[in-house]
Amino acid sequence: MLSVEQVSIEFSGHILFDDISFLVNPKDKIALVGKNGAGKTTLLKMFAGIQAPTSGKLTVPKDIKIGYLPQHMIHKDGRTVLQETELAFYEILQQQQLIETLTKEITERTDYYSENYLKTIDTLTHETEKLQLMGGADFRADVEKTLLGLGFVRSDFERKTTEFSGGWRMRIELAKILLRKPDVFLLDEPTNHLDIESIQWLEQFLSSYNGSVVLVSHDRAFINNVTNRTIEISLGQIYDYRVNYDKYLELRKERREQQIRAYENQQKMIADTEDFIERFRYKATKSVQVQSRIKQLDKVERIEVDMEDTSRLSLKFPPAPRSGSIPVEIENLTKAYGEKTILKQIGLIINRGEKVAFVGKNGEGKTTLVKCIMDEIAFTGKMKLGHNVKIGYFAQNQASLLDESKTVFETIDYVAVGDIRTKIRDILGAFMFGGEASDKKVKVLSGGERSRLAMIKLLLEPVNLLILDEPTNHLDMQSKDVLKEAIKAFDGTVIVVSHDREFLDGLVNKVYEFAHKKVVEHMGGIYDFLKKKKMDSLKELEISLRANTSNTKEEDTKISDNKLSYEARKEFSKKIRKAEKALEETEKQIATLETDICQLEIELQDPLKASNADLFKSYEKKKRELEQKMYEWEVLGEELEELKG
Repeated sequence: MLSVEQVSIEFSGHILFDDISFLVNPKDKIALVGKNGAGKTTLLKMFAGIQAPTSGKLTVPKDIKIGYLPQHMIHKDGRTVLQETELAFYEILQQQQLIETLTKEITERTDYYSENYLKTIDTLTHETEKLQLMGGADFRADVEKTLLGLGFVRSDFERKTTEFSGGWRMRIELAKILLRKPDVFLLDEPTNHLDIESIQWLEQFLSSYNGSVVLVSHDRAFINNVTNRTIEISLGQIYDYRVNYDKYLELRKERREQQIRAYENQQKMIADTEDFIERFRYKATKSVQVQSRIKQLDKVERIEVDMEDTSRLSLKFPPAPRSGSIPVEIENLTKAYGEKTILKQIGLIINRGEKVAFVGKNGEGKTTLVKCIMDEIAFTGKMKLGHNVKIGYFAQNQASLLDESKTVFETIDYVAVGDIRTKIRDILGAFMFGGEASDKKVKVLSGGERSRLAMIKLLLEPVNLLILDEPTNHLDMQSKDVLKEAIKAFDGTVIVVSHDREFLDGLVNKVYEFAHKKVVEHMGGIYDFLKKKKMDSLKELEISLRANTSNTKEEDTKISDNKLSYEARKEFSKKIRKAEKALEETEKQIATLETDICQLEIELQDPLKASNADLFKSYEKKKRELEQKMYEWEVLGEELEELKG
């Protein structure tokens, strides 16, 4: 199907691929794995026709249709979500336009018996039949089904794409690719902006898809459920395993051990040969043997082993200060913004040492409850934190609070205590800050790098209640493993807000589900919860089907009501767009304030400016403004989610 023959790719003297060959067969589901920078994205670009090999041959048959989803892309503006997604059926839309033009021409003409008029009718008939063969009558249902599967709601369909964040616009691009039904999917981190329900929907779609899939992902559960073949890229070579990711890890361990033994044996042979050459180099009686050994050494093909292996790093946090036996106790807690109730009379108890997950769709109150626990917002009801509870909180904007003047190493060295200080470089390496990267200034780091650094900094501080909001978004699999094992070994209490099933599996022993203003406790792990939810969904479906059967006589009335309520729905969509615009404007104001505060903090660190009263007043004023804007943002966000609900 797709053929790679003796391909090499070189960038500025660095060899990325060295004479690699493999085939992508029909129905292959392939995961590309390897370190950052190994060449996974480059390989996808090569298949997509964006990157050409330096040498070798890449064969893609002309009749093969390829769908490529990059990590980052430029989006065109001006269309609604529905209009943009329907571009997946560009040929059908063109055909419909042609039929509309022909139909209009016929209705406007009066020469009913002319040869040209009859010819136009024949053409219209032919083109209409062609449209039916192309599936023209069904594609809009497929568009709606796909958009709903990826997390959109019907009120989103008529909104402009410019109103959505980059993550949601990426979902639109993914929908277009899925709808084109290519022979080969090329997907680069497709789950980065999806919630748990959308990820499961995509899994089911791809695993049952009749074509081939080549993907890059750090979501282990996702690639295990979708792929049946794993191609590892390491040191310019590929290692092809016709198994899923978990089985690949077992086989890779065996191969790696064999490689290391072969490498060690070769190094001993080279050392012995070099020692012989050095000892007898100047003895005439040994000259022939010395020359023979030199030639032998020149012919040796050196074995390379990727010796860096941070997956086994054991990261141990300093012991958590002992807290009371119940760190968090909530009773009859209600939180409302004006008339909008977000949480209503909820109650829960989190015991010392428990590791729990907060799950649910966005807007159901997870962040609101976290802010209540941290006493950042007012509420009614009872909230009791146990004795000596010290909270460490990782939020999405945590990275913006880092000191930009420090290096990566200095940032961690400043908060590390005890024996952990001797392992700082190992820890940084596990989180992709190895080598010279540890000497980078924070101000030059990307958003993802800053988030990882903020995570390390937080986890080294002496706390006994960790609250982590989507902690794995920017971590690769090895770093996730390190973090997960560290949290499992942590002797304090942990609350994790996450959509990463693999990360939560084996980590949490209780799941709190947020839905319909309530919080429901589920004992057991994340997969116990998901299994139960699937059963609940089936029961709800059966109830729905019975209700539909008994109410079929009312359908005509409902259709009439829907037609009558079109104007009301249109007005409601305007309200949603207005709320979203207000939310977006507030987010911009927050970003500006955070930048200003960060700059003032840097200035106040200067001893000459630290005593400047006006500068300090400005700093305090900005902080109060930020606090007010954060409150406004919370209110606007909850109002928007209530509207959508």
